[in-house]
Amino acid sequence: MTVMQTTPAATEHATPADICSAPPRRHPRPDGQDRYTISEVVAFAGLTAHTLRWYERIGLMPHVDRSHTGQRRYSNRDLDWLDFVTKLRLTGMPVADMVRYAELVREGDHTFAERRQLLESTRRDVLARIAELHDTLGVLDRKISFYGRER
Repeated sequence: MTVMQTTPAATEHATPADICSAPPRRHPRPDGQDRYTISEVVAFAGLTAHTLRWYERIGLMPHVDRSHTGQRRYSNRDLDWLDFVTKLRLTGMPVADMVRYAELVREGDHTFAERRQLLESTRRDVLARIAELHDTLGVLDRKISFYGRER
């Protein structure tokens, strides 16, 4: 997954899609196949193997099953979690907060309120960054307009 995702150009018959509310991507294997190697997860998630191992080491990734030979075997649930973690990274949430969130998830449903507080705090930060970016975009638009005038 890249930081910026693009959508196909609109066509005459296309209806605009809200990619934020779109259903999650299909997993790269057919239903019923729920075990992925680290290299398959690297290809799917766009993360490096080093990052995946680091996530596991710091407690951001839940326990990952192992094959009889010791190879990591990721599940569809792990892929869903990685997709969520990637979104949290894009928000700018500090890694320590992401690890805390993961700990809260593992602790159970009684942590809903604290999880919500973490997410609401991150949401406020994202909204502030969006406002900053809108201001910055306005400055760029004015400069582009200025340079676009014939002299």
